[in-house]
Amino acid sequence: MSNAAIASLTRRRTQYALGKNLPISETEVEKLVHEAVRLAPSSFNSQTSRAVILFGAASEKLWNIARETLRAIVPAESFASTDAKMDSFAAGAGTVLFFEDQQAVADLQQQFPLYADNFPIFSEQSGGMAQLAVWTVLADAGIGASLQHYNPLIDAEVAKTWELPESWKLRAQLPFGSNEQPFGEKTYIDDAVRFKTFR
Repeated sequence: MSNAAIASLTRRRTQYALGKNLPISETEVEKLVHEAVRLAPSSFNSQTSRAVILFGAASEKLWNIARETLRAIVPAESFASTDAKMDSFAAGAGTVLFFEDQQAVADLQQQFPLYADNFPIFSEQSGGMAQLAVWTVLADAGIGASLQHYNPLIDAEVAKTWELPESWKLRAQLPFGSNEQPFGEKTYIDDAVRFKTFR
């Protein structure tokens, strides 16, 4: 079966060996991120997802924030692997920070009280779709990435550093860059474990 969307999803892989040699311009990357987040679906068309794009020194600054935050809690004898991980993310060309706007969620809870308990869940689902959309369009452009979750440890410092709205809740970080190594083989669990079809 030939399907362009499936081909795009197949290209979306985790890449830890990142470099700074993007195959397209930073402006084009920015446009891709904007369009992917804009086009990602959201419940009630709520559009609660927000993104911050960091290039170059700003991205390196993010991973130094994460490094120093983790240094305070990871035992010194175990820190070398954490330090190396931060280096690998900082080696990329940039990072996309994904947020969910909690004020937008609260407004929806007020507007639609019957669904109030579900809007935080809907928001997380929307955020996941935005993350997948961005990661996939970057992969289609030949850009490697990996999805990271150092929130909530770095939230306060990130918000302070880039003067972000208080209502933006950090949900994930996507360091990206050139693919400096080939991808390893991806394995899948048996379809019988994951799927059921009834007719």
